[in-house]
Formats: sequence, structure tokens, C-alpha cells
Amino acid sequence: MKLAPSILAADLADLAGALRVCERGGADMIHVDVMDGHFVPNLTFGVPVVAALDRRTDLPLDVHLMVSNPDRLLDDYLAAGADRLAVHLEVAIHLDRLLGRIREAGAWAGVAVNPATPVELLEDALPALDFVLLMSVNPGFAGQAFLPGALDKARRLARMIERRGAAVEIAMDGGLDAETTPRAVAAGVEACVVGSAIFGREDPVAAMAEIRARAGSATT
Repeated sequence: MKLAPSILAADLADLAGALRVCERGGADMIHVDVMDGHFVPNLTFGVPVVAALDRRTDLPLDVHLMVSNPDRLLDDYLAAGADRLAVHLEVAIHLDRLLGRIREAGAWAGVAVNPATPVELLEDALPALDFVLLMSVNPGFAGQAFLPGALDKARRLARMIERRGAAVEIAMDGGLDAETTPRAVAAGVEACVVGSAIFGREDPVAAMAEIRARAGSATT
């Protein structure tokens, strides 16, 4: 399992400190939630913040664009240092074109899917994808409760990927902690975005170790 701490849940006045925590805890990447105040209610990290994060860590930046106009913003976030970039299926009118632009920039191309969006809509896009980010909460706010319906969705997606013979990683974001992460891994999830369950703990490094240990015992 790849572990991607979400810095949205960290102390936003000390993002450099959050990066050091992630490095000490052995994170595989840093998850960066970009919100535009339109597709989702909140506003979060702009291009200069992503560029600053890129300067302060060697960990890959996993950028999740929760924006209504990914076609306009995508290139700026790639130039700022995004190593993985997911756009939302619900607003990506020309998805194949966007995924091609991400790959051309040398980054992993991903698509994020809201809880009520069927994964079956992605079947024809699988050859252009490197990963799918399944939302296990409704996007826009940190600290929400896990939606268990995401587990069946992950299983359906895993079967679809296997049937098509595609090399697509399944990621999940929302409400993941030491209890729900093993369930996600058992359902076929390969990369887990965890926020409050890491940065909301007194010892975030120990929290990361616990999540890894418990996920490691999960069976598919």
C-alpha cells in the first residue's frame, strides 16, 4: 500500500513541518487538495503553494484538482511540480485530452470520481489512465466519515481493470484511518490518502506506522 498523507489536515501555518513529518513517517507521496470555491465550497492551495512544497521535499506531489475548470489550471499545477495529477470526471468534458496533457508533462494521469459517480463510466478511459482516485466522502471538507459504499466501488473497478488488462492504480480518499484503511486495501485499493487520522493525532509518525501495519495485514 502507498500512503499519501493529506496536508489539508495539517497545521496550515507550518506546511514545512508537515512535510518533515511525512518524510519521517515514510510517506510515499504528499497529497495536495486544490479547491476552487466553486466545484467545492472551500478554497485551498494555489499554484505558488504547490511550487513551494515542491522546493521543500523530494516526495512526489499527488495533486487533486477539485476545480470546475481543470483545462485552464492543469498546466500551471504541472509546472509547479505535480508528479501525479487527478482531475474530476464530473467536470472533465474532454477527459482524454486532459489525461494526454498530464502524461506529456511527465506526470501520472489520474481521474477522481465522486461517491455517486459510477466507475463504469471510466472503462473507455482506462488506457489513458495511470490511476483512479475514488472519493470515499463527498469532496470539499476534511474530517468526514467514511462512506462504506466506496468499498464495493473499488471491487468493481478492480474487476474492470483486470478484465481490460490495464495498468491502473486504484487510490482512495476520504475518511481513511487505522480502521477503514485495511478494509479499503482488502477491496483492492493500492494508494490511500489519509489526513485527519495522521495530522489529528498527537504523534503523526506513530499514526502512520499504525495505519501501515494494520493495512499490511489486510487480505484481498
